[in-house]
Amino acid sequence: MSLAVLRSRALSGMQAPEVTVEVHLANGLPAFTIVGLPETEVKEAKDRVRAALQNARFEFPARRITVNLAPADLPKESGRFDLAIALGILAASGQMPGDELDAYEFAGELSLSGELRPIRGALAMSYAMHRAATRGRPRAIILPEANAAEAALVQDAAVHPATSLLQVCAHFAGRNGDGRLSRYRGEVDGGARTYPDLSEVKGQAQARRALEVAAAGGHSMLMVGPPGTGKSMLAARIPGILPPMSEDEALESAAVRSLAGAFSIADWKVRPYRAPHHTASGVALVGGGGNPRPGEISLAHRGVLFLDELPEFDRKVLEVLREPLESGHITISRAGRQADFPARFQLIAAMNPCPCGYAGHPSGRCHCTPDQVARYQGKISGPLLDRIDMQVQVAALAQDELMRQAEGESSAVVAERIARAWERQLRRQGKGNHALSAAEIDEHCRADAKAEELLRAAMTRLQWSARAFHRVLKLARTIADLAEADGIGPQHVAEAVQYRRGLREH
Repeated sequence: MSLAVLRSRALSGMQAPEVTVEVHLANGLPAFTIVGLPETEVKEAKDRVRAALQNARFEFPARRITVNLAPADLPKESGRFDLAIALGILAASGQMPGDELDAYEFAGELSLSGELRPIRGALAMSYAMHRAATRGRPRAIILPEANAAEAALVQDAAVHPATSLLQVCAHFAGRNGDGRLSRYRGEVDGGARTYPDLSEVKGQAQARRALEVAAAGGHSMLMVGPPGTGKSMLAARIPGILPPMSEDEALESAAVRSLAGAFSIADWKVRPYRAPHHTASGVALVGGGGNPRPGEISLAHRGVLFLDELPEFDRKVLEVLREPLESGHITISRAGRQADFPARFQLIAAMNPCPCGYAGHPSGRCHCTPDQVARYQGKISGPLLDRIDMQVQVAALAQDELMRQAEGESSAVVAERIARAWERQLRRQGKGNHALSAAEIDEHCRADAKAEELLRAAMTRLQWSARAFHRVLKLARTIADLAEADGIGPQHVAEAVQYRRGLREH
């Protein structure tokens, strides 16, 4: 047999399309050619595969070897095809039986000694394979042992880990169970990470309450205050009070991080917390590149994106957040390809009120002119501010508060209230309040007469947009859920309005 056909998978955005690896041996001058739109990493597989086969004591055929990666118009990248190419050469040259190859998919990068090295995107590959199995094409996947736990997060996926090329060959050469690879059966426990505790924050009762409301409804929040008032400290504690992740949310989040090679089993069911530096580019934030990869907003999917020193980010970089904040996904278009990544993240931002940072500070240290303050705050555009649900002032602590021991509630106590509010939302509408559409707001966020009158007066006085009006209603709904109230009353609207007065009105 001079032809062998195996299956593997490529990565294209969040998808893992099937790739057919065809290996043909022909007479003629010895040559090794890989076709099918391979990128540089795939072309370099020739040298890795040759050395791996020779060091594993196999014969490398002195013939004309042609490897076709189909479909030909799908770009192929990384070393994930090394294992399939090596097995194809062995099967086509008769050094290994090939009658069972069609029952498996293969992925793995080979070292020169024949060891299997981990790849990125293993979870996306096993998920795509499992979906194909539900349509009548059941297969198992053989991949590096380091990727097995990640790939097995997809329930019912048949994952067979291996450490080397020799072990995989022994699997297909084995009879009566000898040398056969075992299916991965490991258990995954996640969400055991220890977070900084909210009780460590001294004072700041209003900011702590705002943080609780934001966490309970998944709302975005901007904290404004002088340096050293605890803005970053508060933001670092929000992952510890967020509601637990569902199985589907955990799988979505893990799949995105797997594409970037940033997923660890220890992160399973742990909400991501991303805090990029203010020098980050637009591509780093939303994703991109010749072969599009997810950016910070997608790596924070189902978690928190914290932007400290918000006005220090380039304005063009901040503007790319507008659409993902509304839609919950980002589409990256390039001349040759297009990729769509999920980006349903919770934005938490922090900034100083002026260039020197001390506007409104009791010490009177600020000497910024009104024009300087306006220019500094003007680095954040109105349309972006309009999309941030809550804008909270974090005041400087008085001396006696600073010297006092922390007496606030612990993260565990606050998280329990938030979990109850989150459950109310899921029972009522199947999603968090932040994700309600206009029609769902009309159905689930009805205010009583007094609350509606207060809301109408605030909208007239503060000249809100329709978007701002809807966001205040969603905020009021979350506050009512925390109070375990069925309807929205004036006290809930009054608190929501305080969180929405606007940066430039202070």
